[in-house]
Amino acid sequence: MHYSVLQKELIAGLNIKEDGIYVDGTVGYAGDAAEILKRIKRGYLFAFDADDAAVLYSNQKLKKIGSNFKIFNTNYRYIPEVLKKENVDFVDGIIFDLGVSSPQIDNKERGFSFMQDALLDMRLGKTTLTAQDVVNNYSLKELTNIFYTYGEEKNAKKIAQEIVAKRSIKPILRTLELVNVIKDACGSRYFYEKHPERKIFQALRIEVNDELKILEETLPKVIKLLKPQGRLAVITFHSLEDRIVKNIFKKYSEVDELVRGLPNIPQEYQALIKLVNKKAITPSNEELKENSRSHSAKLRIVERI
Repeated sequence: MHYSVLQKELIAGLNIKEDGIYVDGTVGYAGDAAEILKRIKRGYLFAFDADDAAVLYSNQKLKKIGSNFKIFNTNYRYIPEVLKKENVDFVDGIIFDLGVSSPQIDNKERGFSFMQDALLDMRLGKTTLTAQDVVNNYSLKELTNIFYTYGEEKNAKKIAQEIVAKRSIKPILRTLELVNVIKDACGSRYFYEKHPERKIFQALRIEVNDELKILEETLPKVIKLLKPQGRLAVITFHSLEDRIVKNIFKKYSEVDELVRGLPNIPQEYQALIKLVNKKAITPSNEELKENSRSHSAKLRIVERI
């Protein structure tokens, strides 16, 4: 069962027009896309996902609502190019619901879960790099850096050293093998109190799928695809993603500091967007009770000026 986090707030914040053109950059299992499609009887929805299974499922689900949509089996970094080919210059709204969906985590063959034994994989799409490659081939320095930066794990170096030592005896190929290596590196007490395996698995997933770099490169491009009063809404699930979104939104909602204070500010230096919500929207208590996986979610919305 996939549960769409912060859905009411997302749909309300999008300010949907019945004849508008909308983009779902991370369609997943079409929870949010279905709600948008119901509201745009005379509009059109373009959706994207690198995950084959998600695309297949979402196509079937959305066909029951309408035919005014198209799903592209590719990463959201290609939104500008794809829309150009579709002869779409500007859109009324764009959403990104980042992170991994429940069916991806729960399907143990995908190798995302630190609670089920499977081959270390963690690919969201057709990338060639797997978690196995990272764990067995990256240097001590690279592993330490990934675990510290993407996992925000204070024992990053200890864990990386343990991985390097263990893989020199035999390759680390499975999820639960890696969990045991992490436990050996940190000691049982820290392991059971702080759950470093969560952070290490998150760090590996981000590295395998190049998630933060893609987000950082794509957000400025999609801001420029919005029509005036068009909205962009982004749901993040950890502080690294949220920081990127917050900083990019801040940058594009302020006048360029080179010309701040001038009586007539040239067009290209003016703010492109305004913040719809100054502070991130977080799940209600009811939602937290219903879905424990939503506890770290944050929603930020901006509007094109």
